[in-house]
Amino acid sequence: VLRVSYGRAEKANALLTTKGIETYLPLHTIYKEMDGKLKKQRIPLLPNFLFADTKLSILESLLKTSPNLSIITFYYDDFNTKSDGKNPPLVVPTDSMENFIKLTSIDDEHILLIDEIKGTYKQGDYVRIIEGPFKGIDGRVTKITGQKRVIVELPGLCCVATAYIPKA
Repeated sequence: VLRVSYGRAEKANALLTTKGIETYLPLHTIYKEMDGKLKKQRIPLLPNFLFADTKLSILESLLKTSPNLSIITFYYDDFNTKSDGKNPPLVVPTDSMENFIKLTSIDDEHILLIDEIKGTYKQGDYVRIIEGPFKGIDGRVTKITGQKRVIVELPGLCCVATAYIPKA
């Protein structure tokens, strides 16, 4: 997980891609009123965050030697400590990342970032969605804002909720 200086996630994504690093920038659709009309825009779901799939040593070397990558730093795991007393960079397990990519790749305005939800949610049974646009997503059933949804967690970073999921 990488942290990018304010508003430069798309630029950082392009820079790393040109260096041969596989990246993922989760986007979502919003509608803004401009000149009296609603305009559709795709913006980062997690502002200032970018995901890279590469070896830590390769990424460390790139960030140290490329001045144009100074807008990128590591996002550190506050829950773990290395032997030197410092926090290591946060690494998301592959299966969690694949599940997160599946969910956030669906262009649905009802997908919610948990931090934005007002209300309570309760942890429930672990499920796999078998039909509809969220087919193949694994997560925990929860009730948010009065609707049953499935939560996908990126440990140490965030949770994302699907749209309403019927009990069946």
